[in-house]
Amino acid sequence: MSKTAVIPQERIEQAILLLRDEKVLLDSDLAKLYGVSTRVLVQAVKRNILRFPSDFMFQLTAQEFAILRSQSVTSSGWGGRRTPPYVFTEQGVAMLSSVLNSERAIMVNIEIMRTFVRLRAMLASHAALSRRLNALERKYDAQFKVVFDAIRELMEPPPAKKKKPIGYLGEMGD
Repeated sequence: MSKTAVIPQERIEQAILLLRDEKVLLDSDLAKLYGVSTRVLVQAVKRNILRFPSDFMFQLTAQEFAILRSQSVTSSGWGGRRTPPYVFTEQGVAMLSSVLNSERAIMVNIEIMRTFVRLRAMLASHAALSRRLNALERKYDAQFKVVFDAIRELMEPPPAKKKKPIGYLGEMGD
């Protein structure tokens, strides 16, 4: 086995979503990473369903699926899918390695686990930085308030841009 990653961590990071306060991966994204069809992945999971309790894997509700579809940049990836996807938490992804027993699945799982660990470390680092900033802010007087406010603003993710509605929405008779 080589030391180079089968899948770049950036690709895995881009596939990780936050749903129901959990970091998850969609069944279709995992299937692409593993090099199998979504149908094959889901069948393997269903044959081993006892390995996947609800904190390892869950299916999106119709409403969650609709929201996810509307937020998706490219709709072609969703194709003609009629049922909401399954999503897998970090533990569910780890369990997949016992269900999809190929060398590629093992190598991809290793990279996914490393990515989850790296994201967790980044979040912990961000929290530690925030705590230190709070302590410094309490220690120093108001003259540094502007500096601390600017740093906090930089730490916040940018606000989501509102999409402009398509078409004309004026009053009737305009």
